[in-house]
Amino acid sequence: MTQPGAPFLLHGPEVPESPVILSVPHAGRDYPDALLAMSRLPLAALRPLEDRHADLLIGDAVAAGHTSLVATRPRAWIDLNRDVREVDPDMIDPPLARHAVVRSAKVSGGLGLIPRRLRGHGEILRHRLTRGELDRRIAQDHLPYHARLAALIAATRKRFGVAVLLDVHSMPPLPDTGDQARIVVGDLFGRSAAARFSATIQDVARDAGHACAQNSPYAGGHILSVHGAPMRGVHAIQMEIDRSLYLDAALDGPGSGLAACRALVRATARALADEATGSTAAIAAE
Repeated sequence: MTQPGAPFLLHGPEVPESPVILSVPHAGRDYPDALLAMSRLPLAALRPLEDRHADLLIGDAVAAGHTSLVATRPRAWIDLNRDVREVDPDMIDPPLARHAVVRSAKVSGGLGLIPRRLRGHGEILRHRLTRGELDRRIAQDHLPYHARLAALIAATRKRFGVAVLLDVHSMPPLPDTGDQARIVVGDLFGRSAAARFSATIQDVARDAGHACAQNSPYAGGHILSVHGAPMRGVHAIQMEIDRSLYLDAALDGPGSGLAACRALVRATARALADEATGSTAAIAAE
């Protein structure tokens, strides 16, 4: 492994040409040497934290002109879909004051801003992080990602009068019930987007033959909470895609279904753009 590069990559036009922006916060595979040195777990045990190869899902949407922001740092380093206060205070040396943190269910489960535990593996780190290390990760990775995303959203809203953030994630296959969802759409139970945008995503997915669910088991996280503001014309929706649809049988490398899923994400972005502008015509970027 090498020293880490840029914490995120911008794909597509720097000045958005579509009212839809895509975000991929959990697919980073640039593992810093510092993380590998302090981890008591091998790299193979950390990879399941990733939305494995979810960054590959947006290629067709980018080619169609949709601006996209993709994190390069792994979730094991810092989770961009958590509030900076969602920290297990006992992970930090000296421990953080209890009033300075948010003890959410995710933190209690070991998956806060800095993941602490993995199911079946236990503790990730050999030792606590110093406050300086925590602050550096926030300053170098978390804050720049959200600042750039906010700037893109503001530029999009200024140009189109509306902005739609499609936050792309992947999920492990849900328990087999015969009709289990392969696509889960999250809008924080209507707080981060108007219902018509969530419905649009489900319509596209069902037209492609995929069963859908909304807000269960994934309603969305910090990204939707901080960037979604439907009353101001900013709609943020999370799209979870079953990894078995685009990865190989081991759920590790790209599989035969990747092309179809790339087409699905492109069609979703296109439909959201049409819904945002009230147009069935092609967006400017296409």
